[in-house]
Amino acid sequence: MLFDGLKAQAPDALLALIGLFAADPRSDKIDLGVGVYRDETGATPVFRAVKAAEARLVEAQASKSYLGPEGDIRFTELLQPIVFGGSVDPATLVGIQTPGGTGALRLAAEMIATAKPQTKVWLGTPTWPNHAPIFSSAGLTLATYRYFDQAAQAIRFDEMMDALGAADKGDVVLLHGCCHNPTGANLTAPQWSAVAEMVGERGLVPLVDLAYQGLGGGLDQDSDGLRQVMDAAEDVLIAYSCDKNFGLYRDRVGALYARVRQKARAELILSNMTALARPNWSMPPDHGAAVVRTILESPELTADWKAELTSMRERIHAVRQALAAGDNNLLAPIAQQQGMFSLLPLNAEQVGILRKDHAVYMAGSGRANLAGLTLKTVPRFIEALKAVR
Repeated sequence: MLFDGLKAQAPDALLALIGLFAADPRSDKIDLGVGVYRDETGATPVFRAVKAAEARLVEAQASKSYLGPEGDIRFTELLQPIVFGGSVDPATLVGIQTPGGTGALRLAAEMIATAKPQTKVWLGTPTWPNHAPIFSSAGLTLATYRYFDQAAQAIRFDEMMDALGAADKGDVVLLHGCCHNPTGANLTAPQWSAVAEMVGERGLVPLVDLAYQGLGGGLDQDSDGLRQVMDAAEDVLIAYSCDKNFGLYRDRVGALYARVRQKARAELILSNMTALARPNWSMPPDHGAAVVRTILESPELTADWKAELTSMRERIHAVRQALAAGDNNLLAPIAQQQGMFSLLPLNAEQVGILRKDHAVYMAGSGRANLAGLTLKTVPRFIEALKAVR
């Protein structure tokens, strides 16, 4: 029979963790597993600007007809100055709307495989668990290097540079634009400069995954590394997500951009983007992109969006500072990291004890979504950590 060849797949560990947390009756339980932002009340709110934009769409939207495989073109145009600043020649930059940042990464993988099958993609480890499956399922060859030492809570920059120095011309290197998932440990400005110089000299193709812009140091600071790489590299791919910085998780809003030096290649790349998008999702979902477009078309809504994004960033920073102050021996590096995630120096057994004895839920790897903490719950979390060490 048709499905007899299928094998049972292991359940997703994070989804299982969500179920365990939901079933836990303890009133003081803490969820650091799911990768969504939470405020000081524990809620994941809809942005004020999003609510206002949705109200405007209800009143003004005249049709829900298809837009085409490239999606909302105005959406991708309005994102450009936020992502890239004002120095990019628009004739060298093309982009289309995708279903979230994951859709952008998948589309990039398929385009790389179409252009040059068996291309090698370099991944720093640890990385987001979905990165490797996205590229390997497209038939690409994976190569890895150690990016972060979990025990030492330090970036292994020398190892990263050694790996990139051994890469071949045309290899793709995946770079986290900011707020590194899962470690929270970002490259410094001088390190980004060194990486940019390396990819330029070696003829590597950077693929920058920018999923948390604005949640680290601010919109411009969080894209500074990307802009340095773009200045140095011949071709650059950028997978962008609006899920976190617009709070549009379930609407799946993203974009894939390509920046090329040769203007004549821009339209060639765009035609391949749209052709590959067609059999994958045909037309991307419109609502979330229309919301972002509506916000960015309005100076008033843009200002309110930026203000709320700033408050989110400051809250995450305050939680990091409180953790470091409460346990300087273990958690001091957290204050220097950015974004929602940190990869704590814990093993699976310790994570299990945290869940069983202290109602603290996080991934078995030690990845913790610090946005799941509040200033009120930080002390209890610190005491739980001390109990398992």
